[in-house]
Amino acid sequence: MTDPMDPATEAFVTHRNLLFTVAYEMLGSAADAEDVLQETWLQWAGVDLDQVRDPRAYLVRIATRQAIGRLRTLGRRKESYVGPWLPEPLLTAPDVADDIELAESVSMAMLLILETLTPTERAVFVLREVFDLGYDEIAEAVAKTPTAVRQIAHRARAHVAARRPRGTVSATEARATLAAFQRAVETGDLQRLLDLLAPDAVFLGDGGGIKQALLHPVVGRTPVARLLSGGTRWMGGVVTTDLTQVNGHPALLIRLNGKIDGVVAIRMDDGLITGVYSVRNPEKLSRVAQETTMSR
Repeated sequence: MTDPMDPATEAFVTHRNLLFTVAYEMLGSAADAEDVLQETWLQWAGVDLDQVRDPRAYLVRIATRQAIGRLRTLGRRKESYVGPWLPEPLLTAPDVADDIELAESVSMAMLLILETLTPTERAVFVLREVFDLGYDEIAEAVAKTPTAVRQIAHRARAHVAARRPRGTVSATEARATLAAFQRAVETGDLQRLLDLLAPDAVFLGDGGGIKQALLHPVVGRTPVARLLSGGTRWMGGVVTTDLTQVNGHPALLIRLNGKIDGVVAIRMDDGLITGVYSVRNPEKLSRVAQETTMSR
């Protein structure tokens, strides 16, 4: 028979997946999200629970404030990052994809859009649009007035709306497009790649200065298609690609000589691929070997 948990531990364990999801959506980094959870627990353990009306809201407030502080530190770290910075990909369970709003909010495309917001705007957007918190609750989390939070939410919502993918893409369509993309890359089919890519397609590669990757974005249908039609021969070994589920969406898991070497995710707009995101930085690949649980 197991010993019962104390109330503080029980509340934290109950909401842990939610807190991780909030922190990850704000930071785009699972490692930093885990650090936020540790800091949240340390602060929560010292709270007088008799003074807490809503443990969930209180925990989200702690985690949000910790994430905002870490986001500012991350911003300085990204300034010296080698090449493009991409979010850390997560192998996600099918239930994440089933929750359409959650899947969109943690997609690589959306996380890159959230990178263009200020830390406070990002926190307000995530807490309001994804987790449906009230303005009063968000105000406490970001240390602003409810009126200010409403204004920030409006500004962030408009900013994101102008940049989010155009049109909805079903999971079936996304898988079919990715499978066609996979075959075209593997066979070096330039024409097929040209057919799949949008005129304004962008390729971003994140090697973090550790693994070989392009240091600058490649922009335009033809340049991206020519790059991808070269296949994976340059990697120098036995390369396999498998369809998987990353950040709630279909993606490709790349293995080199049997070991995980990278993840490729795509963004689709109006039925065409507008973004190809390749993560090879080994420090960002620890979460694609086993599923990460997320929740709202």
